[in-house]
Amino acid sequence: MENKRHIYLLDSKKISPETIAVTFAKTSRSPQSFEQIAQELSDESSAQFHEKWVVGYGHASIAEHAVLHIAVENISRLAVECLESNRLASYTEKSSRYQVWDAENFFTPDELKDSQFSALYHDTVHMLFQRYQKAIPVLQKTIEATKQAQGESISEREVHACCMDVCRYYLPAAATANVGITINARSLENALCKMLSHPLAEVRQIGSEIKQVAITHLPTLVKYVDEIAYLKQAEERTTQLAQKLNPSYSKETDQWCTLVDHDVRFEDHILNALLYRFDSTSFSHNESSFQKMPQKQQEELLDILFGKLGEHDIPLRELEYSWFLFDILMDQGAYFEFKRHRMMTQTVQPLSPHDGFAIPRLITQAGLEVDFREAMQMAKAAYQQIAQVERAAASYVIPNAFNRRVLSAINLRSALHLIQLRTAPNAHFAIRRVANRMAELLREQMHLFTPYFKPQTDETWQQIEDDYFSTTKIY
Repeated sequence: MENKRHIYLLDSKKISPETIAVTFAKTSRSPQSFEQIAQELSDESSAQFHEKWVVGYGHASIAEHAVLHIAVENISRLAVECLESNRLASYTEKSSRYQVWDAENFFTPDELKDSQFSALYHDTVHMLFQRYQKAIPVLQKTIEATKQAQGESISEREVHACCMDVCRYYLPAAATANVGITINARSLENALCKMLSHPLAEVRQIGSEIKQVAITHLPTLVKYVDEIAYLKQAEERTTQLAQKLNPSYSKETDQWCTLVDHDVRFEDHILNALLYRFDSTSFSHNESSFQKMPQKQQEELLDILFGKLGEHDIPLRELEYSWFLFDILMDQGAYFEFKRHRMMTQTVQPLSPHDGFAIPRLITQAGLEVDFREAMQMAKAAYQQIAQVERAAASYVIPNAFNRRVLSAINLRSALHLIQLRTAPNAHFAIRRVANRMAELLREQMHLFTPYFKPQTDETWQQIEDDYFSTTKIY
């Protein structure tokens, strides 16, 4: 008799995450149902299983079935970066658009608490928060007055969002936030190893505390997590080497967003891969056939790939047979949104004042530019003093206005998602500028895909600069 299909959930309220992981692992050797396997297991026997197979023999994929939902509160935005740098997890964090930071919502690192820089640090951070809060009503009035003069109506909610999108430029990396994390045990182990090896004491402490919380539900899978000497030496030695190669910082005048390298035949590779998926011939044979393909058939292939793609559809995976390397200079606020696109590979330089800061045009229109410039220069001066002794901890005083350089390797599927999301009218103007410039550079390399690869609106990155920034880079 044919077995009837059966689909159900294993209740995480009744079965521990480690036991669920063992239940799924055992199905490779057992003909029993998952329910039957789970009934035969206990937390103790599951721990023994993980100790032998995951820890002892390195069958780490089993740990992916054990999932935790971790609430992390009141950590600095600098620490949030490290936490969210782990690709295979889900995060939701406090928004600088929808929430207002109180004057005391900042973190003081252990490196500076009792140091010679303690007073300087607190004075600088307090100054930034005070100016942030003072700017809010001024900017709100400016936004309302501007809209009235233009004969446009604007809701209180829209005024608040526009205001906070600009006020965030004052906020330092020391500002605290809450982050919700959903992560499996395998990814968590990797994340904790990175955190415990981090140069910042706060990040190491968070890693230790997350381990203690996680171990209550994952008593075996994260028990042996520790710092990794390899990671520590990589950062320390590379930093020293980089300083020897570039002992003094040079203010570069290059383009702020450049396409450093890419696969010149990406369109051919993508379309050939699409044929390959539904064919039975080799990739090389498909390439040969594609070169002889009539234009009408090529157009049909393009329509299959792009033409029927709905607004909320996920494009076919074959778009990943492409590669683009970008070097981008963006303000820290924009980077905080850019980093959420974790399917790309990102290498970000330390947060510092070396690449200057941006001034939103609304700051100038509200008569706050002198105040803003002074605040940024004070933060820069504080960083320079602190960095002489505590380079990593000095980054806490750097506001969102300062620029940061990011190296990004991205495929076309990921780029399509980023550009559709970040060129939308409701996206922040700083990330819209980045996404529009990336789209422009990508389109310049296209021949067949150009009609299908467009930003959400007709605005250009130059228009965004003119409309929303007084300057994007001032030292």
